[in-house]
Amino acid sequence: MSRLSTNDLDRIFKSLDRKREGHVSIFELQQLLDRVGNHATLEELQILVGSPSLDYFEFFFFYESVILPKISENKEGKYDGLESDLLEAFKVFDINGDGFISSEELQSVLLRLGLWENCNGDCKNMIKVYDINSDGVLDFEEFKNMMSLSDSSKGLLF
Repeated sequence: MSRLSTNDLDRIFKSLDRKREGHVSIFELQQLLDRVGNHATLEELQILVGSPSLDYFEFFFFYESVILPKISENKEGKYDGLESDLLEAFKVFDINGDGFISSEELQSVLLRLGLWENCNGDCKNMIKVYDINSDGVLDFEEFKNMMSLSDSSKGLLF
């Protein structure tokens, strides 16, 4: 998974802080981590966080000190470095594990992460832009192309 921008983290925090109380509970944090494939028990999070909730700045610190180093670890296998990170991100979006990202999978993940409120037709259009072989889905190579092109401009597309 690629490093998230400050804007992405801000949107995620606001999405989790539904009551607008200025904090996110470790239960809400656990649900988010589970959705993106980083499983932790409430007890583990309580130890890491040291309190039952995180305010805005603690949430950013948690990402920078706990999640980001985990993302950056070099994984053994076919891919290394950036490509390994991209493969992990691809797996998050490939919900059914078929090796492709459909517009429905893209929409589901973006909505769960709070990164896009309503992307019905937009998700299909986003895939269409990077779908080189016009099969209606993104394979890993097309996903890498999308991420490298979007990362070189103003950040990620979503």
